[in-house]
Amino acid sequence: MNRNNIWIHIGLAVVLITMAAVLGQIQRWKTSLRTASETPKVVRSVPKPETAIRSQKDSEPEVLVRFRPGVSLAQIKKVVLRNNDQVEDRIESVNGLVFIDDLDNADADAVARQYESLSELVEYAEPNYEIRFDDPAQGPAFADLGQREPETDANLPNDPHFAQQWALNNLGQDGGKKKADIDAVKAWDKTKGSQEVVVAVLDSGVDYKHTDLVANMWTRPDNIPQYTDEDLGTFNDLQGFDADVNAGDPMDDNGHGTHCAGIIGAEGDNNEGIAGINWNVRIMPLKFMGRGGFGTTANAIEAINYAIDRKQKGVNVRVISASWGSTSRSKALEDAIRAAGEQGILFVAAAGNASTNNDSRPHYPSNYNLPNVISVASTDRTDSLSSFSNFGVKTVHIAAPGRDIHSTWLGGDYRDASGTSMATPYVSGVAALILANEPDLTVEQLRARLLKSVDKIDSLAGKVESGGRLNAAKALGD
Repeated sequence: MNRNNIWIHIGLAVVLITMAAVLGQIQRWKTSLRTASETPKVVRSVPKPETAIRSQKDSEPEVLVRFRPGVSLAQIKKVVLRNNDQVEDRIESVNGLVFIDDLDNADADAVARQYESLSELVEYAEPNYEIRFDDPAQGPAFADLGQREPETDANLPNDPHFAQQWALNNLGQDGGKKKADIDAVKAWDKTKGSQEVVVAVLDSGVDYKHTDLVANMWTRPDNIPQYTDEDLGTFNDLQGFDADVNAGDPMDDNGHGTHCAGIIGAEGDNNEGIAGINWNVRIMPLKFMGRGGFGTTANAIEAINYAIDRKQKGVNVRVISASWGSTSRSKALEDAIRAAGEQGILFVAAAGNASTNNDSRPHYPSNYNLPNVISVASTDRTDSLSSFSNFGVKTVHIAAPGRDIHSTWLGGDYRDASGTSMATPYVSGVAALILANEPDLTVEQLRARLLKSVDKIDSLAGKVESGGRLNAAKALGD
């Protein structure tokens, strides 16, 4: 082979090798493309509405919906699921009433309108309103305790702070008016209460370890089963119920409920602190407001539902004391209070502290026109309507002391407070005193007795329906 032929062959070999390399790369590209096209796409999983998880801060239901009679639970769940919502709780004491979580974070009013538009299925729908304490700020306390007249009545308790309890025994001290009180000392001639009577304090809970309250706190009897709610679970409700966080421990971390509880039933004649209207009673804490002094309509209803359940299980709950309110009307709350009345439970409610007329500017729950509701205004130590108190000759039924009221506080302490919040437990406490003496009274008879036995006061004429201030001795028939 000559030199020219050699270079020809080498050139051909290089060309062939280059072509083979190119063809191989092309084949690899084809394989890569085919493999990519055959790889399945990854689809992101989206949680179904019934398994969606809400954060703790969003855990309150947005709307309260009452479905019409005959609408089944299956139908309710179908409607709720279709709206990307979920049922949080069904209220056993009110047929068809459910609390609904909106999982889209939509406006609560819009969600309520959405459900209310289903008129063939829904009776009403409403937002879950917020409720706050509205008591007036406490002013300086009176302090001329050394100027009091001596007392020798055998019914006077030995509690060291009793001299400050003008509402129970007003001697005209501290600028007050003699006998501008509820005549508790004379009432104690007939009864000092009974631990067979249970009064539920629907509030911020109660410091059930307070030295002056512990003997009169309700505890769940051994023969009463633990509280079980089909949606919320089972609770060891030894001391009561906390609807604020759905728990069995209603310990007060605000103070308001403890103050109200002391007015009703601080242990009397125990040489400690104050005396309650009832020296003996059972106080059931129903907590629905937290440390900050606010709660919701839904939580209030859950607490009432608990009290009704306990009554049905054999606990003698006869009175619910409610020292709070707002201007937002809730049909669901009204239905729950009506259900309590059907179980023989009196509902005593604060008239409010805006100095306004409830006849023209309603305040709830005190304005519900139900046969088991009593609305309470506040008086001061001169038997005048308190400057902060709401009134209404058609919608506020009775007045009771509510200014500069000395009672129990957190941590074994005592404090003065003012408001229709303080007037309300005086009426609740006297109701319990009546029931201790006459346990078979119906709720209608009990309510009528309280309103007919008042002391008529000129300053209350045209301001409250009864025209008078609470009188315990008269209510007991003295």
